[in-house]
Amino acid sequence: QVQLVESGGGLVQAGGSLRLSCAASGRSFSTWHMGWFRQAPGKEREFVARIRWNGGTTYYADSVKDRFTVSRDNAKNTVYLQMNSLKPEDTAVYYCAADPVTDHYVYWGRGTQVTVSS
Repeated sequence: QVQLVESGGGLVQAGGSLRLSCAASGRSFSTWHMGWFRQAPGKEREFVARIRWNGGTTYYADSVKDRFTVSRDNAKNTVYLQMNSLKPEDTAVYYCAADPVTDHYVYWGRGTQVTVSS
C-alpha cells in the first residue's frame, strides 16, 4: 500500500518562504517520478512541479518557475518543495503525487494548506 503524507504548510507573509515535505511509504519510491500540485479556492487543481526518479530533471509551472525548487532524498523516501518569494496567489492546498513511471499520477496525498498574506 502506498501512502503519501505532506507536511510543512502554514501561514506566511508575502515574500517569505516555506518548505513542504512529502513522505512516502513503499519500496519503489526511488523509481517513481514525483509531482506537486495545488488547488486554490474556486479553482481546479493545477500542476506545480515534477521531479524524475533520479532527481536529474525537474519541471515547473511558469507561475512558480525561479521561485520554487523541487528536490528529493530517495534514501528518506521524501520529496520536497522549497517555496521562496511567496505571493498571495500561491495560497492553496498543496498535494504531492506519485507517478510509477507511466506519466500518470496514481497516488495522492491529502494535501497541506499554504496561506500567504499580503
